[in-house]
Amino acid sequence: MIAASETGSSLPRPRPAGRRPARQRAGAPAALLRHPATDTPAARSQDMAQVRADGVDLFYESTGTGDPLVLVHGSWTDHAVWRLAIEADLKAGFTVVAYDRRGHGASGSPPGQGTRRQDEDDLAALIESLGDAPVHVAGNSFGASAVLGLAARRPELFRTIAVHEPPLIGVVASDPAVLARLQPTMTSVDAVLDHLRKGEDGPGARLFVEEVALGPGMWDALAQETRESFTAHAQTWLDEQSDPQWASLDLDGLSGCTVPVMLSRGTLGPPFFAAVLDRLAEVLPRTRRTTFDGAGHMPHVTHPQEYVAALTGFIREA
Repeated sequence: MIAASETGSSLPRPRPAGRRPARQRAGAPAALLRHPATDTPAARSQDMAQVRADGVDLFYESTGTGDPLVLVHGSWTDHAVWRLAIEADLKAGFTVVAYDRRGHGASGSPPGQGTRRQDEDDLAALIESLGDAPVHVAGNSFGASAVLGLAARRPELFRTIAVHEPPLIGVVASDPAVLARLQPTMTSVDAVLDHLRKGEDGPGARLFVEEVALGPGMWDALAQETRESFTAHAQTWLDEQSDPQWASLDLDGLSGCTVPVMLSRGTLGPPFFAAVLDRLAEVLPRTRRTTFDGAGHMPHVTHPQEYVAALTGFIREA
């Protein structure tokens, strides 16, 4: 069930790390769907288009017909995490472009510390390469943060924006009540970071899934391929968390973004996301609030039909 309504300094913990490409095992696909044993990032890249952005090759897939809709995945995964939603059936109404962010899937990753600003610039390069700007863009989690970060600087690239649970804790850092609600999640995040700094990617990925993203018991409910994808991208997430600006946002700049924006959350997600969306709604001129009942941090995976219905309805009515 979906409920919708319409309205007109940060807390990151920097850690020394460098963004690393995902360490994908042969025969380990990167989403909930099963694929042939030859489906590695290198193999998939042979069938994917690419665009060069700041010295990095970004690989993407395009399917469907209609207006362009760019999908920006979150951490721990790659473009394939959108396949359930694409088949559900986003491709019936849009030309859907799903890409691997730098350090994920088949896309490249330079040495050294990465930044969210680089992800934002990558998205801009992809949109411009399509030659169809402005375009519809939907982002999840860290991908949603990158979308909003770019919208604050380049609003002309967007026709509509849909973001689900961007972890922009910097925008609520001055609210003691929100910080209190945030503390249990940050305690879990710190425990995940501790695992990853020790090279314990599997235990860290499991803890993140069960205590931050999807809920208790969900690790064992995931397909083996999905668990391997989370583990493979663990060190890239560690790098993202090491960017001092990963959770901040230029709210003044974002206030100049006048395109329709859908802000969504799941009822099973960490409660602080509601406060983040409240703050975003205060500065954005045109917003729609959507809540996915019974969903958590990845409704496009756990509730693809509901997610697609909400997203397509929002775009059609915008």
